[in-house]
Amino acid sequence: MLSRLLFYLILKPMSYLPHRVLYIFSDFLYLVIYKLIGYRQEVVRGNLKNSFPDKDLSDIKSIEKKFYMHFCDLIVESIKMFSLTTAELNKRAILLNAEVVDEYFEKGQSILITGGHYQNWEMNGCILGQQLKHDVVGIYTPMSNSFFNEKFLESRGKFGIDLLSNRQVRLGLEGNKDRITATIFATDQSPTHSKKVYWTRFLNQETAILIGTEKFSREYNYPVVFISVSKVRRGYYEMRAEVLVHDPSQMKEGEISEIHTRRLEKDILNAPQFWLWTHKRWKRKRKPDEIPGRVT
Repeated sequence: MLSRLLFYLILKPMSYLPHRVLYIFSDFLYLVIYKLIGYRQEVVRGNLKNSFPDKDLSDIKSIEKKFYMHFCDLIVESIKMFSLTTAELNKRAILLNAEVVDEYFEKGQSILITGGHYQNWEMNGCILGQQLKHDVVGIYTPMSNSFFNEKFLESRGKFGIDLLSNRQVRLGLEGNKDRITATIFATDQSPTHSKKVYWTRFLNQETAILIGTEKFSREYNYPVVFISVSKVRRGYYEMRAEVLVHDPSQMKEGEISEIHTRRLEKDILNAPQFWLWTHKRWKRKRKPDEIPGRVT
């Protein structure tokens, strides 16, 4: 009941407000979340210090401040998605070189798309559903709240993107073999100890990388494409597609994981304020029998 009241009395009505009004709320939210509460500030600052050991505290605080400003924009932009129209969405984000991906569609070739929790990843994923010829499939983590999970699926699915639970990835890929799909994998989650991973260094830290992108691209021989995103101004994004691996069958174990990790890292280093620093990315620590540079 509380979830329904929150959605229908607050979130849904807020979503109809113009962006300019929502960004005023974002500015207020920034003062509350960052200045007053300090939401996950210890996690954010620790992540930044470990990722940029050569930066002094003033530089770290500068990135931190910009991150929280962007983070609050993400909150209001996510609320706006509940009522955002397709026409509005297409005005706010664009894939500048869709032809790079469309070439695979013309050949009848499905692909995997990699990215991370960078910029507005939800909006960017929905835009791909609008601007690519492929049937776009986004992998998501189901919410514990079934009501909000349903509303999330409704609001994102209306833009032409199919949503696949991360618990059913293989089942979904098998079921889509007769379609020409572009399946989006977020590659920067922190994997549990129950999953096989590839160990490398990411943002100056020993990091376990989920191997789903590598595993399924090699198994189905689906090319791997990275989508780089830049923020033009508040609420407006530009994307570029870049083929990372054209023929996965020719790649050695670990190579694909290394390639897409380095590519995401490049964007984060270029503009670190747009990555999700509140995430406890490095929860999993390497065990003695887990060897760097190998899938274990």
